[in-house]
Amino acid sequence: MAIFGKTRQFETMVALLEEMGEKGVLTMETFSIAIKAFAAAKERKKAVGIFELMKRYNFKVGVDTINCLLDSLGWAKLGKEAHALFEKLKDRFSPNLRTYTVLLNGWCRVKNLMEAGRVWNDMIDHGFKPDIVAHNTMLEGLLRVKKRSDAIKLLEVMKAKGPSPNVRSYTILIRDLCKQMKMKEAVECFDEMLDAGCEPDAAVYTCLITGFGNQKKMDKVYGLLKEMKEKGYPPDGHTYNALIKLMTNRQMPDDAVRIYKKMVQSGIRPTIHTYNMMMKSYFLTRNYEMGRAVWDEMGQKGCFPDDNSYTVFIGGLIRHGKSEEACKYVEEMIEKGMKAPQLDYNKFAADFSRAGKPDILEELAQKMKFAGKSKEKERKTIKIAEERKPFISNFEYFPFLSFPYKFQDPN
Repeated sequence: MAIFGKTRQFETMVALLEEMGEKGVLTMETFSIAIKAFAAAKERKKAVGIFELMKRYNFKVGVDTINCLLDSLGWAKLGKEAHALFEKLKDRFSPNLRTYTVLLNGWCRVKNLMEAGRVWNDMIDHGFKPDIVAHNTMLEGLLRVKKRSDAIKLLEVMKAKGPSPNVRSYTILIRDLCKQMKMKEAVECFDEMLDAGCEPDAAVYTCLITGFGNQKKMDKVYGLLKEMKEKGYPPDGHTYNALIKLMTNRQMPDDAVRIYKKMVQSGIRPTIHTYNMMMKSYFLTRNYEMGRAVWDEMGQKGCFPDDNSYTVFIGGLIRHGKSEEACKYVEEMIEKGMKAPQLDYNKFAADFSRAGKPDILEELAQKMKFAGKSKEKERKTIKIAEERKPFISNFEYFPFLSFPYKFQDPN
């Protein structure tokens, strides 16, 4: 189910779900996988349609299931759609604190703090006190719209009135400072976190490693890695991916592979992002054999390619004069419901003409045209919806400070 969902083979995924239903082996996890897969692909109606399947197999649609759907839509940056669905369903279930928190996250992810503030108020009006997760979600939302001074004020309010900031709270701020290359302030924030009695974890160290790495201060990077090991916070998958990215950005794919091998030896499973970075780096340094080896390794490890994987691999094939093989992988993408990548079709045409196969490109174009027709109406609808979004300029509001929609302090 998870594999079909990730590769967007939705018909097969639903067929498998129904087969599991007939055999009586369905669980809530099954439906959760389907909901998340459709939401990630921005297929909101299909995600909601899973509710009907649940009813067919006598599964109760409760608050946890609805929260899962709302959360999945929020993470897919469909905050508006999640809220509309909540308004439609709120009379059929009893929302809890998590319900309001996932709605808050959905609006924060699309940088709409006005709506996030309304959700916050609704949360309090319904008797729920925002917890550390809700506060951290708002903290992250502020930084997404570059309101660092307001984020710091929120952190101060948390220190004074609670809930007390945790390691996640500080990590959110440190990550933003590292992205802005403000490493002095990031280290000061890290020290403040330690003084507050918060134990660091791999995530906060990874932020600092990435920041110093981007400044090419590798002595700092190695020092932090040593500190992690000494203090008993071993690197996790995100740490290894950050190190691999540092190497690939410097076009040092062999060093990236050495880190990858250490990652595997440590018992950490690489993600699709891990392979995509290494593969792209090898193709950029014109090492086709190793780029192809990474693609093969990805399949052998059971990590299935996503849109970016295909785009990187197909581009590598074309650059190395393997256009006919590239064509097969473009067809494979289309068959899986993925959007075909932007390609140099002039190079394609020249390669096929030299090979005496000029019709291949035309056949491919027809397949792409056919696959695109079903999405044309959807794209137009989305475009119209985006054009109708209300425009809010000079947004200077934030709850606790000067929020126009009356903000209630839970304390």
